[in-house]
Amino acid sequence: MPTTGEKPGKGTYTCKRCGEQVTLDDHSDTLPPCPSCHGTEFN
Repeated sequence: MPTTGEKPGKGTYTCKRCGEQVTLDDHSDTLPPCPSCHGTEFN
């Protein structure tokens, strides 16, 4: 389970709390907090 601050790689991650999706475009991008609810755990 990727969490905020990690670099899980390219892809789309879904917030476990609210379902908001965050897309990372590069392998070096850091996963931010959820833009909607500020959750930190993603699927």
